[in-house]
Amino acid sequence: MKQTIRIALAVAALALATLCQAHPDTGDIPPDFLGHDRHGADVRVSGFHGKVVIVSFWASWCRYCLKEMPILAAIQKKVGSDQLQVVGVDHDDDMDLFRKTRYRWKDLDVILTYEPSDNSISKPYGIKGLPYMVMIGRDGRIAHIHVGYGEDELDGILAELQDLLNAPAPAPSTATAPSGA
Repeated sequence: MKQTIRIALAVAALALATLCQAHPDTGDIPPDFLGHDRHGADVRVSGFHGKVVIVSFWASWCRYCLKEMPILAAIQKKVGSDQLQVVGVDHDDDMDLFRKTRYRWKDLDVILTYEPSDNSISKPYGIKGLPYMVMIGRDGRIAHIHVGYGEDELDGILAELQDLLNAPAPAPSTATAPSGA
């Protein structure tokens, strides 16, 4: 009987720990890995130091997602990819459907990545709906998170983006190697 109670308590504790798993919030440093680009190179948040980064998790069945990506691409084109980088992570499609969508969007100057079926890219973010947008400031920290939004929130999102773009870029790292003295 005691053994059964111990096992039940252990299972309950494990389940509770899983439910309480912390997901990044505003002010946090986001999970770094965002998948691979069309050439197979790793795409990492840390690779965009000093830029504002928008990570948008999307799927081909999400009509707002399909409207959003061309808009984000147009904003990035207007602002310049030296200031803003958009990364779209396909969260819920099979590889063939992703390839078809990527081909349809081939003229969009954004990075599109594909998430494996284990959800290893989105799981650390704790995604609860699509579209799911993470806005990362020049300092590399999460500034805003938007979940399941629509056109009625566009003005607010654009204002947040403008504030992030107006923020000064962080100073380049000036770390020096220790001297051998």
